[in-house]
Amino acid sequence: QVQLVESGGGLVQTGGSLRLSCVASGRTLSTYAMGWFRQAPGKGREFDAAISQSGNLTSYADSVKGRFTISRDNNKNMVYLEMNSLKPEDTGVYYCAAGGYYNVRSPRSWAYWGQGTQVTVSS
Repeated sequence: QVQLVESGGGLVQTGGSLRLSCVASGRTLSTYAMGWFRQAPGKGREFDAAISQSGNLTSYADSVKGRFTISRDNNKNMVYLEMNSLKPEDTGVYYCAAGGYYNVRSPRSWAYWGQGTQVTVSS
């Protein structure tokens, strides 16, 4: 069991950057793979990135590859999503998730979710 809290969202202009953070409490973060998903207005939850328990494996959606970087610091029970070259279509609520590193692109594969943090990219 783990509790997740995201932070770092905000309003940025096209081309700007944000760094999202997710802190875990409860069971140590190192036992979980971690992921980031977005939910844009009127759309379902969509995969952005995932990282394995040790951090040696990562996966990215094609739409964010080369722009976003997922990382983790297990000593701090933290996972991060650095977002660069932001586009208006990146707007949405961003959620971190914890679970096993398996079928990571599907939100159904993840056991635990944070409350989300809003990211708005102005056009």
